[in-house]
Amino acid sequence: MVQEKRGVGPYLTHVAVSAVLNLPRLLPYRYRLPFVGWFASRVIGPVAGYDKRIQRNLAHVCPDMPQAEVKRMQRSVLTNAGRFLAEMWSGEAFFDRLRGTELSGPGVAALQEAKAAGRPIIATSGHFGNYDAARAVLIQAGFDTGALYRPMSNAYFNESYKARMEGFEGKAFEQSRRGMGSMVKHLRQGGLLAILLDQREEQGTELSFFGQPAMTTLAIAEMALKYDTLFIPVFAIRKENGFDFDVVVEEPIEHSDPETMMQEFNDRFEARVRQNMDQFLWIHNRWQMPAGSADTSTAS
Repeated sequence: MVQEKRGVGPYLTHVAVSAVLNLPRLLPYRYRLPFVGWFASRVIGPVAGYDKRIQRNLAHVCPDMPQAEVKRMQRSVLTNAGRFLAEMWSGEAFFDRLRGTELSGPGVAALQEAKAAGRPIIATSGHFGNYDAARAVLIQAGFDTGALYRPMSNAYFNESYKARMEGFEGKAFEQSRRGMGSMVKHLRQGGLLAILLDQREEQGTELSFFGQPAMTTLAIAEMALKYDTLFIPVFAIRKENGFDFDVVVEEPIEHSDPETMMQEFNDRFEARVRQNMDQFLWIHNRWQMPAGSADTSTAS
């Protein structure tokens, strides 16, 4: 579990970040997203060193990428991240923007069948496009949707983050003993659990992602087997206009063993990312870097 940080420093950080995220709400929605995207790519990202981390990750898994494309990726990845945060902090305006968005893809029928049968569903995704868009559209489609989230280390900011995770009329389960208990109850009642499976998990197993070893959790695949859930990837891909999304439901991942299931998820997710490279959050420390090249910051 993440160790909560309190005190003057974390509180002032919370005030500063909240101001950056809340002040743009004074702008109309059509200007808000481009502004925050620009600010994230030109100011916040470079100051925080996120552009350097993007460069390191790309050098690790895509060493032949031309330098001009790396530079474009640094700006585009941070722009998408900024737009995502602006959308998350826009609340009902973002939720309303998504009304009318249809679920698409070869797995929609399996998803609807599981819902009709009262079978629990684990909808897997990653930090790509805007995963909250997928969650909102699932809620609007009538699925009893809950999300598992990793709490922020800043206790003050975590309260604000939690409130937004609990928005859209859905449920949010903190990655803690209490939260996991509520999550299991939700599944047993036939609910849908939306979860991101693309972060490094030190207690996991070494699988492959972008051709490199990546520590990957097996716990969710084990849970899918234990509770006989539908295990199905769902991705929200940002459209060219920057405001709307295609919410794609892939074919379910067949039940086998946890390692096989999670490697298939990694492979499916990688294929999705390769189609829209700049929509993946290349900021995370997903891979164990060679000595001398690893990012020394504490963000995961």
